[in-house]
Amino acid sequence: MKLFLLLLSLAASFCCAFAATAEQWRGRSIYQILTDRYALPQGSNPNSCDPAQQTWCGGTWNTIRENLDYVQKAGFTAIWISPVNQNYEGPRSAYGDPYHGYWMADITKLNSRFGTADDLKALIAELHRRNMFIMTDIVVNNVMATSTTPDFSNYLFKDASMYHPYCPIQWGNETSEQECWMGDEKVPLPDVDTRNPTVIAQYGKWIQDFVQEYSIDGLRIDAAKHVQMDFWPQFCAKAGVFCMGEVFGGQDVAPIAMYQGPQALDSVLNFPMYNALVSAFAIPGPQNMTAIAEVFEDSKAKFTDLGLLGNFLENHDLPRWHSQSVDPQSMYNAMTYNFMSDGIPIVYYGQEQGFSGNADPFNREALWPSQYQETNAYQLITTLNQFRNFLVNTTDWAKQGTQILTTSQYGIAIMKGPVISVVTNIGSPPQNGTHIAVNSPYTPGFALTNILTCKQWAVGSKGRISVEYTEGGVPTILIPSNMLSGSGLCGAQLSQTAAKGGIAPPLTGDTRAPHPFEHPLTFFAFMFLILAMKC
Repeated sequence: MKLFLLLLSLAASFCCAFAATAEQWRGRSIYQILTDRYALPQGSNPNSCDPAQQTWCGGTWNTIRENLDYVQKAGFTAIWISPVNQNYEGPRSAYGDPYHGYWMADITKLNSRFGTADDLKALIAELHRRNMFIMTDIVVNNVMATSTTPDFSNYLFKDASMYHPYCPIQWGNETSEQECWMGDEKVPLPDVDTRNPTVIAQYGKWIQDFVQEYSIDGLRIDAAKHVQMDFWPQFCAKAGVFCMGEVFGGQDVAPIAMYQGPQALDSVLNFPMYNALVSAFAIPGPQNMTAIAEVFEDSKAKFTDLGLLGNFLENHDLPRWHSQSVDPQSMYNAMTYNFMSDGIPIVYYGQEQGFSGNADPFNREALWPSQYQETNAYQLITTLNQFRNFLVNTTDWAKQGTQILTTSQYGIAIMKGPVISVVTNIGSPPQNGTHIAVNSPYTPGFALTNILTCKQWAVGSKGRISVEYTEGGVPTILIPSNMLSGSGLCGAQLSQTAAKGGIAPPLTGDTRAPHPFEHPLTFFAFMFLILAMKC
């Protein structure tokens, strides 16, 4: 087994180029994995993982490697895994065990709970063999302790002078947020003094060695705003790879946008748009579609590069989408927006399975009870990835900016490159008489294809496209039919259109292909969920 892992690692090192740049990440899509919760070794008890217990369930780097087909088949071209570094190894804390990987001890060592150096290298080698990237989560802002007067001898920085003195954070005070300790007095997180020249030098050496030793392609940086901004350019330069920071926030763009650019990081997670999507699509909820347009326009003015932002609907710190919205179509539409607009789409493991944990630790469920089923959400993600990968690999679509074509109380239409995407917040029940009218740049009669249904569309007079919802609120993605060849999507329908000289048939019911996410039972399931929430 060890020889196999070594050969796999060596093979990948010869055939793949590492140290991926921001530009190389632009066209990727990411599947986020909490290592402990993704897959079990063979022979393990599959029924013993209770998230409420806040302890280890048994996932490892090897079990991720052994189950990569599930991720790759869905079309993802990268994974982001939870931190790989050594964590606290003492008695169980007031908040459980460090199964999540974020309670740092000595960052220069690996977390033996998840495997060996060879195991991690083998995982990364297998990813590279599949032409997939690896993004590892890192925590440099703090370590973890069980008192406010810890023994620093177990950390990389062993002298108290390399940490800020204990103080609780005063939220809204930038100095306090950067120098005081996160956590609380039960599980405090001693704040590393990242202005200390020795700390800067040692962190720089560590990250440079770490990236080179394990062939890391990108970094997701935890609690990035809790470190002074000017630390990041030199740190990421030492890493030599794409850096995406977590700058936790709300719908306000400016406090988050300031962390993207040469003065800080290549990218940040797009919290403003996440909050706008929840506001616009969650059922029940305010269904405020204008929030998307407002955040989008503000983002264009304030972010350095929208195409590098991390687009997401869930992560390990937030409620699962299904705990906020009862209607599956709300997620399908929000997810379609994330894939088809500017940015790098990120899907948190279990999102495709409809997991519904409402907060830490319940949003960190084990994936294996799902038996890795190819659910409706999984199928939609697969189609979105297949289409997006086709565009990325054959055109400059990823570099083209998104524009809003129309906004209404029921939805929004955007255009990126030649692709028009129309998403709605009306949910699963059919709504006769509800439609979204879109003025497109295409000429009347021009043939378009909806890649989600393979339905052929003919553009109406004055370039008008009208999307109706008599079958329920499904997303719509349209591309000129003559641009879809070679994508592997809608082959039979494209042949029919080509046989008619590239002219699409009129929009009538009998030309409509069955939608994989529509079913008569959807409406009744939706109503059942609504009633259940009221009970």
